[in-house]
Order: sequence, then structure tokens, then C-alpha cells
Amino acid sequence: MKKNFVGAAALVTACFVLIAATGKAQVAPAKYPSNKTVKDYPHTGEPPMPEVHAILDEPLRDVSICKGGDGAYYLTGTLGPQFMTDNEGIKLWRSKDLKNWQPLGLVWGIDRDGTWQKQWTEKNGQKRRALWAPEIHYLKGNYYIAYCITGLGTGLLRSTSGKPEGPYTSVNKPDAPLTKGIDASLFQDDDGTVYFLSGSGMISKMNSDMTALVTKPVQLTCVPDSDIDHHHPSRPCTQLNHVGFEGVFMFKRNGRYYLSCAERYFERYHCMTAEATNIMGPYSARYVSVPYAGHNTFFQDDKGQWISTLFGNDADAPIQKHAGLVPVEFDKDGHIRPKVN
Repeated sequence: MKKNFVGAAALVTACFVLIAATGKAQVAPAKYPSNKTVKDYPHTGEPPMPEVHAILDEPLRDVSICKGGDGAYYLTGTLGPQFMTDNEGIKLWRSKDLKNWQPLGLVWGIDRDGTWQKQWTEKNGQKRRALWAPEIHYLKGNYYIAYCITGLGTGLLRSTSGKPEGPYTSVNKPDAPLTKGIDASLFQDDDGTVYFLSGSGMISKMNSDMTALVTKPVQLTCVPDSDIDHHHPSRPCTQLNHVGFEGVFMFKRNGRYYLSCAERYFERYHCMTAEATNIMGPYSARYVSVPYAGHNTFFQDDKGQWISTLFGNDADAPIQKHAGLVPVEFDKDGHIRPKVN
């Protein structure tokens, strides 16, 4: 996409002028040089990556993996080929070694199992009804899948059999979206409290049986990043303190909360991460933790090795719209980076 060039510094200044003049932040989209491609941008702040290869033949976006109660790994993601507008629902794969994956089939289908999810919506004249970003979690001895439906909102499914292949049903009654927005996720804290996250870092506390939200969604924020080239082109000036613009995920290690989101960093689709010692923040300045791995999940294997998923959503990504894995490590300051050796 070609856009007229407006210097990042000038645009940031304009943001603050708008705020000062009106008392309210107004939308001022970022603009990029029209004579450069993605590969012309510097790799400022991007750590090196190991080789990444697809682990499944089936095209997938927004890849999620969790370790189940049986010790196996379970994988899901947004189904193609019409990722953005129309797909079946949720498929699941199982593996014991993260290399060989057994398909478990369609564990939840929009037409077969849906209620409110069956509704078609329209955006820019195009009809759509797709299930995006299913994310599987094993919590409290059962399997849950968080997801969203285009134009309708987020939802949460629970296995009625206690098995990863389901069948699945909505946790809330009456069956309705849990929140507005996209890209749902779950996080369980050390005390057993489960939080429901979505979008660019919206968070709510769930009740003990995970059937409802008990707090209104609030936006988690980090130290503002004023470089416009580090943000999605549609980023309003008021959102420079978001970790990213979509694809939220959270985990905890050594008492530290890691909040990750996808961001268009120099037009690449990176995983950005910020950290805090309190779940509600304040969160640190964000950084590129896993290049090209926007909208990912983190998990540990049998040996305790931390791993990030990756699906590839920009021209420079090592794979394109397929499931991949990136081993990660933590530097002396506890920050995430790819494990190259």
C-alpha cells in the first residue's frame, strides 16, 4: 500500500498539538514513505531469528498451542483459505512431540453448533462470517477455547466431556458475546483467578466457574512509544501507549507478567511485549520480543523450554500463513528474545 510521507516526528508533534488545542486526542493516522518497500526499512530493535519452518500443511493464521492435561500439545488457529470473511469454525490438532500432528477434525462448527455466531455482518460492502483466532487453554482440569466472530464480538467455549476434542458449548447463558471486539485470550494467575483478555489488551476478571465476567473490561497500557513507524498506520494518537493493536496474550514467569500484542513495527507484523509486577500495570516500555510472530501464544514444552508460535503475516516473514514455532529465552533482565543457538 502506498501512502504519502509525513515524518514521524512531525506526526507525533501534530498529535500533541491536537490534544493541546482541543483537550481531546484526535485520530491522526501514520503515513509511510511512498518510495520504500518493507525490506528497505532498518531492523532497529529487532533481535535475530532462528530458522522457522511450517509444522502443518494446512494454512492457518493466529496459531495457538497449549499443553493439555494428558501431556500432549494441542494446536488451533484461524482457518483458511477465506480467513477474513468465511470459514467453518474451529479445527484442532494433537501432537506428542511438536513435530507430528494428528488432526482431530472440526471440534466446533459455526453452522453445526452456533447460535448468535451464525449471523452474517457486512464491512465495506463485503459480507462476512468468520471465526477468528481460536485459542485453546487447559485450565482448572478442562479445555477452553476463546475466539471471536467478525463484527459480532468474543466468546468462550468449554469442553462438556473434559476432552480436548469436545464437544464444546458456550460458558455463558444465555448464549451471547462476552465482549465486543476481537482476539480473545485467557490467563490464570497463581491464586487461580482467571482473566479474559481481548484486542489490544482489554482485561476483565472472570468468576470462579468461568461463566461470566465480574469486572468491566479495561485497557492495559504501557510506556508510550511515540515513533509512528512502530505502530499500525491506523493508530490513533491516543493509542501510542498500547502494547499493540491486536492479538493479545499474557503469561507469568518469576513473578513478572508478560503482556504481548501484535504490531506493525516498520510495517512488519511483530510480537511486542511489555512487562509488569502487577497484572493491571503499570507496564514497561514495549519491545520486539519475537520478530514476525504477531498474534502468537507462548507455552513450555516437556523440558521447560519456552516456545512462541508464529504464522507469518508480512512480506519478510520466514513462513506465510502457516503454523511455525520459535524457541525463546530470557536475557539477564528477563526480557524475551528468540533462541538462535
